[in-house]
Amino acid sequence: MENQNKSLLARTQAALIEGSAQNPIEVTVSSNNKGKFHTSISMRSHTIESDQPFGFEGTNAGPKPSELVLAALAACQETTWRIYAEHMSIPIKNISVRLKGIQDLRGFMDVSAKIPAGFQKVEGVVTIESPASHESLLKLQKEVDAHCPVLGDLTRNVPVSFEVEKK
Repeated sequence: MENQNKSLLARTQAALIEGSAQNPIEVTVSSNNKGKFHTSISMRSHTIESDQPFGFEGTNAGPKPSELVLAALAACQETTWRIYAEHMSIPIKNISVRLKGIQDLRGFMDVSAKIPAGFQKVEGVVTIESPASHESLLKLQKEVDAHCPVLGDLTRNVPVSFEVEKK
């Protein structure tokens, strides 16, 4: 029963240290293009549709890939805030994240080799409803920024490789 009184973070840390937690874990997704820019993406038992907006010759059947990147970051931030708040005994009644990514399409559209494809910058606001002090929330933010997996993926150089298979 004592283990159940520990935070999710503390229980997971203990399982990792004693070797009872599966680690490393593998996260997989698969996608299948449905024509033009419409893609169906599957992960675990979930499916997400992605597409370009009407203005970019899409059918607007779902968010565009860069919006999915921001969605992943927002959801991961909320999860990480919750996990570390529980561990630090900081109550959170509600949390929401609003993100804005700035893209210069000249990189994506090969207009300028000097401009990288993708986001030039991402800015966000985390809105928290909590009785905790501002100082406590700033300490919590430091922990979140240091441990949010998607934020880490976006801010460090992660090796990515692709093979091409001909069918």
